[in-house]
Amino acid sequence: MLLPPPYTLNIRGQLFTLNHPLIMGILNATTESFYEASQARTAAAVAERALAMLDEGASILDVGGCSTKPGLAPVSEGEEMRRLTFALEAIRKVAPESIISVDTFRASVAERCVKEYGVQIINDVYGGDADDQMFTTVANLQVPYILTGATSTSLLTYSLAERINRLHLMGVNDIIVDPGFGFGKTLDDNYHLMAHLEELHLLGCPLLVGISRKSMIYKHLDCTPKEALNGTTALHTIALMKGAHILRVHDVKAAVEAVNIVEKMKSLNTKH
Repeated sequence: MLLPPPYTLNIRGQLFTLNHPLIMGILNATTESFYEASQARTAAAVAERALAMLDEGASILDVGGCSTKPGLAPVSEGEEMRRLTFALEAIRKVAPESIISVDTFRASVAERCVKEYGVQIINDVYGGDADDQMFTTVANLQVPYILTGATSTSLLTYSLAERINRLHLMGVNDIIVDPGFGFGKTLDDNYHLMAHLEELHLLGCPLLVGISRKSMIYKHLDCTPKEALNGTTALHTIALMKGAHILRVHDVKAAVEAVNIVEKMKSLNTKH
C-alpha cells in the first residue's frame, strides 16, 4: 500500500504534525442539515456540543451556518453570518483556544470569521467554484484551506491537482484535500473512490474524509441517517487503513475509538 508522508499544518504560527489521525467534529448552527443531531440552534446548545466533542477527543471543530444538503437552496450571506456569529462567539467563550474550521463557500464570510473570531481553517465544499474570490482570500488570510473535489471520480484527481497547483502559485501553503464523498458522485462512484482512496496521496496533501452518516451509507444499507453509525464506523476504518489524516464526523467518540484500533494494528505491522 502507498503510505502518505508525515504532513504538517501551520495553524496561526504553531506547527501541527499529522502523524496521528485527527478527528474534526461537526457542529451545524443550522436548521436544515440532514442529520438533526448535529444541529445546534442556540448559543447554549453550541457551547454544550462543542465542549462535549472536545471532551470526547475532537481536535478540530467544524462550524457551519449554511447547509449544503442536495436540492436545498443556500441561505443568504447575512443569515449564514448571523448563525456563525452566535456559534463562534459561544465557542470562543467556553473553549477560547480550540481549533475551529468554518464550513463556508463564501469568501467574504471566510474572511470575517478569520479576522473577527480567530477561525484557523476554511472548509470550502465547492473547491472555489462557488466564489471566484475564495482562493485569493485564503491566500491573503494565510490559513489552511480544505479543498473539496466536488466532481465525478473520473475527473477528480486531475481537478484537484490543477487547483492545488493554482493555490500553491497564489501562496497558499497548507492545503487539505477532501475528495468530496457525496458531491457530484453516484453511490457507486463513492464506493469506487473509497476503494482507491490511497491513490490520492499522490497529490501530496493531507487527506480529509467526510462520510459520516451520508447517503452512500444509509441508502446502501436501506436505513436512516440516525441508524447509519455502524456503517459510518466501517467506512472510517477503511479510510484510516488507507491513510486518511482527518475524519470529519458527527460522532466523535466512535471515530476516536476507530482511530485507536487502527493505529494499534498499524503499530503491530511496523514491528514485524
